[in-house]
Amino acid sequence: MSLRPGSTIGIIGGGQLGRMMAMAAARIGYRCHIFDPHESPCAAEVSGAFTRAAFDDREALRRFGEQCDVVTYEFENVPVAPLDVLDGKIRPGTRSLEIAQDRAVEKHFIERTGANVAPWREVNEVGDVRTALEQLGSPILLKTRRLGYDGKGQAWVHRAEEAEAAWETINSQPAVAEARMTFEAEFSVVLARTADGETCAFPLTRNEHHGGILRESIVPAGAPVSDLEPDAIEMARAIADALDHVGVLTVEFFACSGRAVVNEIAPRVHNSGHWTIEGARTSQFEQHLRAILGLPLGDPGLVASGATMENLIGRDVDGWAELVAEPGAALHLYNKGEARPGRKMGHVTRLR
Repeated sequence: MSLRPGSTIGIIGGGQLGRMMAMAAARIGYRCHIFDPHESPCAAEVSGAFTRAAFDDREALRRFGEQCDVVTYEFENVPVAPLDVLDGKIRPGTRSLEIAQDRAVEKHFIERTGANVAPWREVNEVGDVRTALEQLGSPILLKTRRLGYDGKGQAWVHRAEEAEAAWETINSQPAVAEARMTFEAEFSVVLARTADGETCAFPLTRNEHHGGILRESIVPAGAPVSDLEPDAIEMARAIADALDHVGVLTVEFFACSGRAVVNEIAPRVHNSGHWTIEGARTSQFEQHLRAILGLPLGDPGLVASGATMENLIGRDVDGWAELVAEPGAALHLYNKGEARPGRKMGHVTRLR
């Protein structure tokens, strides 16, 4: 059943993804209600309502849910158990959250769908770091099982003597150890899935990271990524189907010697899909809304020959005046306050 314009969409999380989702919702006639523990989340200023409460506040979540016709989320690191008070209104479902919140669980799950993943091991103590180094070869990348993102909660290990320091770097948290992949490119599949199982993928996006943070996304992705498109989309579709996911799902890949290898998944709209706002006939944000509202999926095709999205990180945002004056540059500022190092403050998209 489709929800009519005028319905209220609840968004758990008030960051820039929620902000852009709320802006897309307003354009097609829907109202958004933000749920976030911060005093002034940037998504709240473009939404019709805002509830300030902790993500694990069941009573606040219950009242929030009563005011919404459907509920979604803009990031995956929210407690799952309290969401049961939302009375089945949440899309994507909590299974997508549970899988994506734990890297070891996620990797086991992806392997069961038949998709390729990099060689890896579970790490629960410092001795496991040394064992993983022996089994996977040098170097290995430690990643905390939970909460790490944009390069946080990670440490490289090249020799057994570094195990202790690396373990301390990730605060002795349960982790996964991944073999270093030799790859020609990093890319992502941003795919939408409806409750009926219909799927629709955007053109593959090539991604450039610096310091573990996405710096630039480019479409079309070009070789060698373009050669991997059928396999990558099929893997992303298999993952979405296995999750019974409703909404946008992002799967990040390595292009490795003619193979698409899954790096990780995000059960939501994604930074690498921001180019779609100007560069696609339907943005990733509207596509996500269409899926969770029961509307037909939109056309994901390019409106030009290509697009490049550049993140504005930290003090990059100080160049806003030049960017807003640049012909053909579509500037997005998130109004997040302090421009701390590594903080995503906005982005700019250029069509070509």
